[in-house]
Amino acid sequence: MDVKKAIQERRALRSLEPFEVTEELILDLAESASLAPSCFNNQPWRFIFTYDNEILKELYTALTPRNNWAFVSPLVVTVFTKNELDCQIKGRDYALFDTGIAVGFMLLRATELKLIAHPIAGYDEEKVKDILNIPKDMQVIALIIFGKKAEKISTVLSDEQKERELKRPERQPIEKFVFINKYTEK
Repeated sequence: MDVKKAIQERRALRSLEPFEVTEELILDLAESASLAPSCFNNQPWRFIFTYDNEILKELYTALTPRNNWAFVSPLVVTVFTKNELDCQIKGRDYALFDTGIAVGFMLLRATELKLIAHPIAGYDEEKVKDILNIPKDMQVIALIIFGKKAEKISTVLSDEQKERELKRPERQPIEKFVFINKYTEK
């Protein structure tokens, strides 16, 4: 698969089926993320790949109720960092930006492997930190829920979520966020 095809096929679906998690898969996804660029090559990203069933069950208790669809996932990746791990230049902190690029690389690799990788923000950060033993000074940026695309739409989804499974949500028109040469009010 080429990169453009992976970008076009990537979806944050919620109707998932479990799959076999292997150390080879974890290393593959981690290596893909590790190749992302970062300020002065600081590589500020940190990932916890959780696939132990008991820890997963505990981690699911940190999710908001609308994320109950994730309970079938056999792999959750916790993404975290702190500003001090990366460049801080003239008031600009690069840790979140650089970590986001690494996550993007991981999502595209997962797509290429025919996996769904759905980043979520609906979780209790302090509870996630406690469950996974993440230091208090770190920031949990996202959890990535992994699964295989299910044949049928999950019955635990809301009507709105079911609708999003059937059709990719509308994207903003390019003219709304792209400017040529200089910024202009639109």
